[in-house]
Amino acid sequence: MARQLTFPFPEAETFDPEDFLLAPANAQAAAWLDIPDAWPDCRLALYGADGTGKTHLLHVFAARWKATLLAGAALQPLLDFPHKAVAIDDADSAPDPEALLHLLNAAAESRLPVLLAARLPPSRWATGLPDLDSRLRAMTTAELGQPDENFLRALLARLTSKRQLRVEESVQDYLLARLPRTGAAMREAAARLDRASLAAGKRVSRGIAADVIASLVEDGAADEDFAQHVVAPSRTAPRLL
Repeated sequence: MARQLTFPFPEAETFDPEDFLLAPANAQAAAWLDIPDAWPDCRLALYGADGTGKTHLLHVFAARWKATLLAGAALQPLLDFPHKAVAIDDADSAPDPEALLHLLNAAAESRLPVLLAARLPPSRWATGLPDLDSRLRAMTTAELGQPDENFLRALLARLTSKRQLRVEESVQDYLLARLPRTGAAMREAAARLDRASLAAGKRVSRGIAADVIASLVEDGAADEDFAQHVVAPSRTAPRLL
């Protein structure tokens, strides 16, 4: 029976503020979160590719400033004025641009910070509402770049440590050389290493790591972008246990 393909990242992600790792790629954005009173018009937009840490920073902001955290796709017209800071993930996916416009206006009147996040800068959203587009073009932005090698290594080490996994440096090197360079890939790899190690009843070895990479490649067939970024283990190389 053919194995059913799944999405490459089924593991539910957690975004505990204490787990956020500061790095050159996110330092500017993280610094802005410390000073919402200094945001022009009380607005800031974070943007960057998937897996760069936008959602994690929204959770950091929400926890630090007791902000309401919303999903852009679920944004609805206001029934009341906001009474505290607001953070909106995937803000460019709001089904009703007028709801976003009214939220920005209401928050500005109350001098409440609004933090938005999306893949593209707000100046490129093209909502079709001239008033909203003008506000988005004027918004202060902070880009999150792709994580570097040191960040990914530290993230993988932290994720495996939280699962009480002992992963030798050589095995970490093996994984880092083959996984997509995103936080999401590191989280899913750590989850699969945990399950595979438990099933095998032994520590994470290079053989287990190779099996995890192979499973990611197979499951990644449902996601062309993911499959393009995973380096599959050689089929002819000897399997090291």
